[in-house]
Amino acid sequence: MRISVVDVGSNTVRLVVADTAGGVPLPVHTAKWRLRLSDDVKPGEPVPAEAVERLVGAVTEASRTATRWGAAGPVAFATAVVRSAPNRQDVLDTVRERTGVDLCTLPGEVEAELTFLAARRWMGWRSGPLALLDIGGGSLELAFGRGRLPDFAVSLPLGASRLTHEFFAHHDPPTTEQLRALRRKVRHQLRDAAARIRWEGPRLAVATSRTFQQLGRLCGAPPGRHGPFVERQLHRADLGTAIGRLAALPAAERALLPGISAPRSGQSLAGALVGHTAMKLVGIESVTICPWAIREGIMLRHIEDGASWWAEISRRDEEPATPEPVPLRIAAPTG
Repeated sequence: MRISVVDVGSNTVRLVVADTAGGVPLPVHTAKWRLRLSDDVKPGEPVPAEAVERLVGAVTEASRTATRWGAAGPVAFATAVVRSAPNRQDVLDTVRERTGVDLCTLPGEVEAELTFLAARRWMGWRSGPLALLDIGGGSLELAFGRGRLPDFAVSLPLGASRLTHEFFAHHDPPTTEQLRALRRKVRHQLRDAAARIRWEGPRLAVATSRTFQQLGRLCGAPPGRHGPFVERQLHRADLGTAIGRLAALPAAERALLPGISAPRSGQSLAGALVGHTAMKLVGIESVTICPWAIREGIMLRHIEDGASWWAEISRRDEEPATPEPVPLRIAAPTG
């Protein structure tokens, strides 16, 4: 069986086509279309018409590519950049009508659950009680659990692109006070969730997302060309040092640093501050960089639970947009 997933994020539209016959999503083709929606969509503002046009074009190409590779119509979702927009439903309706692709949004805590599942399957049961951190463009997801799915999952409006717009829009590089203000906000919004995970005492902490991958490379992790099976660690102390390097440079010059791509150089500093603050509050000295994330989590749910679960989740985007911050879902403490 061959399935495809389309992920509409803050920076790109990504397509993964994978074979699932063996019970594991094995990618046969990947592609991406760079949209930079985060440049056009400010927090709390609608997605402008020209950005919707680019999105329609990218989703159309992704659907055609999936068909050429023998996959059925793609499972397609948009993350926080669309989810939190006031005209979210209009954007989704336009994409559906013009592309035939049933694009939806997922609640932030569901994104955290799916990403946790991918991390659990990649790391295996030997990892024990597992904590997850995932920094996106519009939101930060955290989760903790001992089983296949998390006992605790939360999504907060602390994405790297969102915070860059909010705190660093007028100074490049930012001032010391702007850095402090960003840290204060992150600490305030993370306090309760971080305390819960710290109380649980995870055996292993895992980080996903391109933000963490690039920060890991900046701090000395092996490059991507070494393949997904090379272990990659990001240490909090190294990340703290890297923040000083990033903060001293304008965005254009950060792109010259190891691992920092030009499209993400502007938001790399905010991402580093969120990651470092989260690790400190949770009490994590290091995280393991996991190559699997939400797209693989969706494929795994299809493999393990069939397609019916997606139909139930995808209907939630017909409800009114959820005000930020995204709701917190906490299971009762165990033990």
